[in-house]
Amino acid sequence: MRVYAIADLHLASVTPKPMTVFGPNWAGHPEAIFTQWREVVREGDLVLLPGDLSWAMRLPDALTDLAPVAELPGTKVLLRGNHDYWWPGLARLRSALPPGMLALQNDALRVGRVVVCGTRGWLTPGYEGLGADDDRLLRREAERLRLSTAAAARLRQPGDTLILMLHYPPASPPYPPNPLTEVIEAARPDLIVYGHLHGVPPERALRHWAGIPAHLVAADGLRFRPRLLLDTGKAPG
Repeated sequence: MRVYAIADLHLASVTPKPMTVFGPNWAGHPEAIFTQWREVVREGDLVLLPGDLSWAMRLPDALTDLAPVAELPGTKVLLRGNHDYWWPGLARLRSALPPGMLALQNDALRVGRVVVCGTRGWLTPGYEGLGADDDRLLRREAERLRLSTAAAARLRQPGDTLILMLHYPPASPPYPPNPLTEVIEAARPDLIVYGHLHGVPPERALRHWAGIPAHLVAADGLRFRPRLLLDTGKAPG
């Protein structure tokens, strides 16, 4: 099984929002994602989708956006981003998702020999300070991440790879520690994946934390091609 990731699909078939306002490189971006996905992902692979999946405001409209993604090869794991306002309660979402689509929220999932945990995240301290509300939201997200990593620890078996997925980056320049990184250091995942940052080449973003590799997988930074993170060499089971 191979593991891929791509964030920030920003699909808008029901709620039109041209992404070209963020740059001409976004022209035709859904088709570019779908085409390149089919070129690299096979059935039996795992694809992580860390947030900002649809501009929809309601679940039924988001499901319309997600339907063509569900038809693509691979098992998909969805995480909520800051623009996924359509995301309902987890039980309702999981019951509505098409086959082959899994949702992650305050818990963890095991697919083959890979365990995935994570949370949305929030703004983190850096060159710019945080307001009181930002600090509250960051600490809430850290607690959610703690719940998720605890669930992962219960699922994980010897030889499994642990991937921690966020929508926001786990830290901001000049990268002081924060409540999220405290949880990450305690959990010691094998990989971190995150999105949210646009116009930033992956090689210029945070690439590791405390020796743990970190991958920026925002769609535009990847030129809309899912990034290969891992090849376990084994089928899911």
